[in-house]
Amino acid sequence: MRPAIDTSAYGIHASSTASERPAPSAARNPHDTEAPDVVKVLREGDTLDPTTDPRVAPADVLRLYTAMVRLRLIDERLTALQRQGRVGFHIGSLGEEASILGSAFAMRDKDWIFPCYRELGAALLRGMPLQRYLDHMFGNENDPAKGRQMPDHYSWKAGHIASVSSPIGTQITQAVGFAWGAKIKRDELAVLAYFGDGATSSNEFHNGLNFAGVFKAPVVFLCRNNGWAISVPTERQTGSATFAEKGIAYGIPSVRVDGNDILAVIKVTQDAVARAARGEGPTLIEALTYRMSGHSTSDDPRAYRPEAGLEAWKELDPIARLRRHLAPQKLWTEATDAAIEAELEAELKAAIAVAEATRAPSLDSMFDDVFATPPWHLVEQREALKKGPRPKGH
Repeated sequence: MRPAIDTSAYGIHASSTASERPAPSAARNPHDTEAPDVVKVLREGDTLDPTTDPRVAPADVLRLYTAMVRLRLIDERLTALQRQGRVGFHIGSLGEEASILGSAFAMRDKDWIFPCYRELGAALLRGMPLQRYLDHMFGNENDPAKGRQMPDHYSWKAGHIASVSSPIGTQITQAVGFAWGAKIKRDELAVLAYFGDGATSSNEFHNGLNFAGVFKAPVVFLCRNNGWAISVPTERQTGSATFAEKGIAYGIPSVRVDGNDILAVIKVTQDAVARAARGEGPTLIEALTYRMSGHSTSDDPRAYRPEAGLEAWKELDPIARLRRHLAPQKLWTEATDAAIEAELEAELKAAIAVAEATRAPSLDSMFDDVFATPPWHLVEQREALKKGPRPKGH
């Protein structure tokens, strides 16, 4: 039985003076996922809707469950490392694991993914080693970005994961350009572009969707509507009833899906990929989910949203929902989680020890990867830097 929702918490509270902070407000009602246009597979009683069931093999469902648990445990550990001052920053995906892993699973190996910055799970699912990720988080000399990127701005070329870039929405136009280039070259692939609800207010959202709609670029646009663009709730982000309906203006078919139902996310993403493969162009997916934590480790959500509002969303926790589906089929027991946690604990402990013991990138690396042959003035600057003063101990 779901707890009753205090609907008064979901309104906009105007402050009486310009200097007065608005009262915290929740982004929207958790029961929005029950709307008839929202695609769902997991039903009450933990059965599957046969009309939408993507019929994922039980072994793959268990693999996805394990991936969700693994991702959450990594988030918890990275948050702890940041609080201890051992890494500088972390952006987690607490509560959004199904939207990320379900969509990534539905893409084919040849397809490309352009992440936002909350999609670590997609990279890990596609084979990015945990050690590589932790080397990046510590910014050591084994970090492929050589310490130049912010933490959680990874890439994984072998798994067709493009580099994360911080500016809001830039990955949307990058994904469209990549997909358009593939179409010109007659490479039969699709591109998945992740972004949050806040990015729908960016120039890149308009530019990307308009171009993709006109030229039928094979792109799956996945908006993780998690309720918040840092501290801005969805009702202050747009005047439209849904984010999905924004696709109408661009001639792009759109769909809303229960983003905490991993099987439903797989279903709509597979349909979008099939549509792109037929040459019919892009699809806009709005995944209704919720950001259960802060925007990042630099954010305190208690300043702008009530803690009590989280309780109803915890009832929709994607991990708990899939667990309830797996248990009657004897695919999950409490020992399953214990085994996953024990294995990951050992893996994390070893990888963190290696990453933390690895030295920082050399000064020379600052000048790498731009020119095949460095010009004279960069060579001169590099030598001057190496001979310059250093802080004690460096």
